[in-house]
Amino acid sequence: MKIDVLVAEIGSTTTVVNAFSGIHTDNPEFIGQGQAPTTVFEGGDVRNGLNGAIKDLSKSLGVESIEYEDMFATSSAAGGLKMTVHGLVYDMTAKAAKEAALGAGAVIHKVTAGKIRRTDIKEIKEIKPNIILIAGGVDYGERDTALYNAELIAGLNLGVPVIYAGNIENKEEIKLIFEETNYKLYIVDNVYPKIDLLNIEPTRQVIQNVFEEHITNAPGMEHVKELVNEHITPTPGAVMESAKLLKSHIGDLIVIDVGGATTDLHSVTEGSEGVSRILVNPEPVAKRSVEGDLGVYVNMKNIVNLIGKEELQKDLDGIDIEEIMNNYLPIPKTSDQMKFVERLTKEAVIRATKRHAGIIRNVYGASGKSKIAEGKDLTEVKYIVGTGGALTRLPQRVEIMKYICEYNRNNEVLFPKAKAEILVDNDYIMASLGVLSKKYEEASLKLMLKSLNLKEDVKCIQG
Repeated sequence: MKIDVLVAEIGSTTTVVNAFSGIHTDNPEFIGQGQAPTTVFEGGDVRNGLNGAIKDLSKSLGVESIEYEDMFATSSAAGGLKMTVHGLVYDMTAKAAKEAALGAGAVIHKVTAGKIRRTDIKEIKEIKPNIILIAGGVDYGERDTALYNAELIAGLNLGVPVIYAGNIENKEEIKLIFEETNYKLYIVDNVYPKIDLLNIEPTRQVIQNVFEEHITNAPGMEHVKELVNEHITPTPGAVMESAKLLKSHIGDLIVIDVGGATTDLHSVTEGSEGVSRILVNPEPVAKRSVEGDLGVYVNMKNIVNLIGKEELQKDLDGIDIEEIMNNYLPIPKTSDQMKFVERLTKEAVIRATKRHAGIIRNVYGASGKSKIAEGKDLTEVKYIVGTGGALTRLPQRVEIMKYICEYNRNNEVLFPKAKAEILVDNDYIMASLGVLSKKYEEASLKLMLKSLNLKEDVKCIQG
């Protein structure tokens, strides 16, 4: 069978392939999905997982073999894209650099502000990052910290790509520092060129390009390029690409992905004019947060503890919580297991949104009381989009996401308002479409709108 495009999503445990046809027409179609164990830990060869997923797809389509014109891939295998980020002041350049890295799909293992210490050096060695990002200083401002940090990092001889996104006055000296090292250096525009001005998109794009160029250096990923003839993108970065594409066509939105290990939240919104006037620090238009303690499988016990067993038992009256926890499965099989996972998912959604969203608080000065805003303003969000296993497959997925709107009663939390609409990535293909959009933007948008079933969306109910 000949199809237009295959997109592989290579995770640490499972590899999924999505098949698309009609990419060059006005009516592109999602035609099927296959999956298989990634086998990243079985000799480090992901070709077995990819081939297994393609065979599974062939079986589901009832054909002997599949031929394709293009093949893209997203990857979070081998722990994803590990990065360390080093800036000057945490609330300024360090935060800006972190936002760029997270938006590109990286897993941030360490952030430092100011001059790196010996303990930081020890941690960086232990982390063994795939990419190191150095920033610091507005353009024509402070220079010494970034140069000091670059000297120390150069001396580690880690041999990984280094991105410099700091004060432009340091560019030539940074080149000299890394000139005779085993690092490959990338110099981009400053992530924080002026006070209260973020410029993270150039760095975000370079991170994704570096990931694709150096993916063969990641454990277990050395054979990916043998099968993929198009772009390879970090899976979370691909979801962000989908979110940005969708925002440009339908308006401000957030995308929530509750997974087994983490809950990711992507927001693409400028926020309201009123809040922006009292915002203490700038926020990026496209922002991603990763909550590593809010996975509904790997971190199940943590979420149970956050809720409290007594409270959870009240919510799930008549269900033996202890029995479910002792025989917990990654995919729920019974109605009781389903209700249990739905309650954990609801908790993960609310807590992740609280951590992502900003707040308004009162401050007192010589002129009396005034209000300031801190963090991301989600009040202008028109759509709440659910993707990932939990929010595309659980029966109560829409009701879980509706619950976010109830927090609009508290005007101090910058949550979406009650008029926001709920959308579900029914085909579970947002990550695939994010990487597909790099070559086939129009087709990706049409496939996304089909998966979201926008004609049958559900509005949040006024509290």
